[in-house]
Formats: sequence, C-alpha cells, structure tokens
Amino acid sequence: MNKNIGPKIVPGIEKRIRTGGGYNYRARVRRKGHDESETFSSITRAKDWLNRKQAEIELEILEICSSKNKKTVNDLIQKYIDTVLPTKPKNARNTIRILKWWKKEIGNRPLKEVKPSLLAQKRDELLSKANDAGKWRSNATVVRYLSSLSHVFTIAVKEWEWMRENPMLKITKPRESCGRTRFLDEEEKDRFLKACSEIDFDILYPVVVLALSTGMRKGEILDLKKGNVDWSNKRILIETSKNGESRFVPLIGHAEELIVARVKGHDPNSYLFTSKKYPSEKAYIRKHWEAALKKANLHNFRFHDLRHTAASYLAMSGATAIEIALFLGHKTLHCTKRYTHFSKGYLQKIAENHDAKLFNNIRGEIYELKKR
Repeated sequence: MNKNIGPKIVPGIEKRIRTGGGYNYRARVRRKGHDESETFSSITRAKDWLNRKQAEIELEILEICSSKNKKTVNDLIQKYIDTVLPTKPKNARNTIRILKWWKKEIGNRPLKEVKPSLLAQKRDELLSKANDAGKWRSNATVVRYLSSLSHVFTIAVKEWEWMRENPMLKITKPRESCGRTRFLDEEEKDRFLKACSEIDFDILYPVVVLALSTGMRKGEILDLKKGNVDWSNKRILIETSKNGESRFVPLIGHAEELIVARVKGHDPNSYLFTSKKYPSEKAYIRKHWEAALKKANLHNFRFHDLRHTAASYLAMSGATAIEIALFLGHKTLHCTKRYTHFSKGYLQKIAENHDAKLFNNIRGEIYELKKR
C-alpha cells in the first residue's frame, strides 16, 4: 500500500500526504464505466466536488430511466431483429419465430414492467400448453424460448442501456434431458438404406449415405455447393457449421462413389443436391424421408439420429472421444459423450476383453494350484 495514501475519511475521499508536508484530498467517483477523480487542498472543496458529481450521476440515471421506460418489449425485440440477427444468420429464422411469440405474449408491456414473475408465468405456460400445431413443447424447447429472449435483454443492458438488468437471469430454467440415445443397429441400418435406395427420389440414398459416412447435419448437407467438394484431397468443406466455424470432413469410400457423378463438370456454385421440381434450388427431402422410414418400418427416428449413428459406429470401431469430437466438429468432449452410445453386443465384448486382461493370468495359476 502506498504510504502517502491515508484511509478514506468519507466514502469517495482519500486523505493523502503531500511530498513537501501537509495533506491533499482526492475525491473519486465511478462514472460511465471509468473512474473520475480530482485532488484538492481542502476537505471542503473535495466534498463539494464529490457531491456535485454524485448529483450529476443521479440525474443521468433518472434521465435514462425516464426515456427508456417508454420503450416496450416490441420496440426492443424489433431493434434486435433489425440490427443483431443479421449478424447471426445461422438459425436466425428459428430465433425470429421464437421472438414473434414473445412479441405476441408480452410485446405491449413497457420494459419497466418486465419482471421475473412475469417471465416465470410465461415459462410455465410454455410448459403446460400445446403449441399451434397441438404438440407439447419439450423442456429443451422451452429453454430455447427463454434463452432467445434472454440474449435480447443482455444486449439491451450491455450495449443499448435500455435496461438496468436482465430479468431472465433471475428465473429457473427447466431441466433438459441428457439427450436422445437413438441410433440404428446393423439390421435397422441395412433395412433403412435399402428402403432409401428404392424410394423414387434419386438423391435420398446418397444424402443418407453421406450423413452416415461423415456425421454431417442435414442443413450442412443440403446447403452444399458443388464447389465445396475438394477432389484432390478427398474432402468436403463445410463453410459455416453450427458452432459458427468452417471445417473439412473426409469424403471416401461409398459416399465418394455416390457423389462423384453429381459434381464433376458442373457449375461449382450450384447445389450438390437439388429440388426435383426446381433444379436450381436445394433439395427438400422431408416427404421422401418419411416415406423411407415407413417402408423400413422405423419409428422414433430423426435425420439428426444419423449423426448419432455415425458417432456410435465410430466409437464401436475403436475411435477415441477426442477423435470423434474432431470428426463431428465438436468444440468440447461434453457434446461428444451423448453421441458415443454402444450396442449391447459391443458392451459385452468390452466387458469380456476387460475381464481377460484382469484375470486370465491369475486364473490359470489359481486353477493349477487347486488341482494339486
């Protein structure tokens, strides 16, 4: 501690020893994110300065609150949609849909009336009422609704100074499940691939094979342009993945065989998989996907479960968690754990190998001893 600085004689004022003897008094306030201070020869002048600055700060706060209190949730959300979402194109469409729900529910409310109790009430309504399609929302879906509005409030607090705090931080979010564990076993996999090959839509089979081979998401596959395929290095460039980063995935074997005829000699800016009706647009596969599921007699299976299946088969082939994370483009191993589920037969094999390594040698010795 500097020996020339004395204790605070009043809050915001420090008594300081001058080099030549005597005292100075430094008054300090925190204003607009930085410290503002002045040094005086008398305590009276220091107090006058401090009182004046504190009064100015209080007036600024009152003015801010007065002007911002007139803003509504509608005003806030619309500004967010207009200025922030264009910088976050990934999943913007879904975010807009969620924010429109909030506008409908509480849009006319002044920001000063948005309290944690109101948000908790809306959270409970999301959990207890079906959506417009008559389906119940999962806990994970409700968390997305809360998180989307929470980010709007965060920007309002930190960047626009429309609010003094984020009321969403004070409510409890529903507990999310550990995630689905659905993946295709050997028999289901072959049955489904056969069904996809028999559907009257020639891109469904290569799309599914590519998903199983690479672990790519549906959006990543259907957004591919022919120029994204790097034949010399046998890989595909995903320009923008879910985590906002680009990455390469290998293109080999059966997937490469199916893709090669679709790419070579064509416009690199055209889609790799195109609509049957509109050749210049990317493909829409939902109708044919559901037909293949029905034909293969598969239930409770989504396209994203192909990614899950790819990761699980990688694990059963001996890939480590780090290797699977790199393959799938995960930033953390936490994300990878939910994809690395094993078949019952594979777990049995692991247990048998584990037992052999632990006990094979000693088992033989004990057996011989007992025979004597």
